[in-house]
Amino acid sequence: MSTDPFTNLDPGQQVKVLPRHLAGPGAVDLTTVWPFPEDWSVHQADDGAALATSPCLRLVASLAPDGDSPRKGKWTVTDNRAPFGPAAWQVTFDATTPVELLHDFHSELVDLYLEDRQSGQGRLLEDNTPPQEAYMQLLARGWSHEIKTDGTQFFRDPESLGVVRHRYAITGADSPTWSASGGYPSEPYWRARFSYGTPTTLAAAFTASLVSTEPVSRAVKDVPFHTRRHLYVAATTPAQQTPASSPLPVPPALPGPNRTR
Repeated sequence: MSTDPFTNLDPGQQVKVLPRHLAGPGAVDLTTVWPFPEDWSVHQADDGAALATSPCLRLVASLAPDGDSPRKGKWTVTDNRAPFGPAAWQVTFDATTPVELLHDFHSELVDLYLEDRQSGQGRLLEDNTPPQEAYMQLLARGWSHEIKTDGTQFFRDPESLGVVRHRYAITGADSPTWSASGGYPSEPYWRARFSYGTPTTLAAAFTASLVSTEPVSRAVKDVPFHTRRHLYVAATTPAQQTPASSPLPVPPALPGPNRTR
């Protein structure tokens, strides 16, 4: 059995760890999670709840914290077909989702929004990106692939602590087209759900961040306890002279989902 790589580290020490989906949420800051342009309207209440809207009033992003919930609340993004009209699609993340995954998803959302505003192509509503863009990068990182006869397929990391589910045969709009989770499947740390109609480009940005080989920074005390043996420490703060574990080789980074920032 692998050992806990954090055993000899101070709880307050900063470390860089992988894989991302087991690292914990990290330090949550609205400006990090929401890299929205200056012309977006952003409001935050004293209790931490937040709301952001695009100038066209079609895109609405929100944070609804819930300190009594194990997953601490929800991040939500909704694209309405018209201002205050019916939702075309919606994506939700538990508040315990790693902040880097949230940032990369919202960065892609901003890119699509700006492209649509300049070109009028409407990719936020009609995205022709094939689903392979979202799952091929999982397979390239060694995730397993299981196809079910009910129209769904699953992708799992080598230890089955990260799961992505895709509905490849759409029979209705009630279930999410894409969903993901991190942690033990019986009680994941976080979950994400992408409703029917969500642009595949956004799902691809999320999965690219999910399997990124760029380590994330965390305080030791903030790394989830139950899956610590499944992480490795890629770097520690300079004050730590002897790493608690030898860094594992990191494979070269894959290109993103055919997009540049």
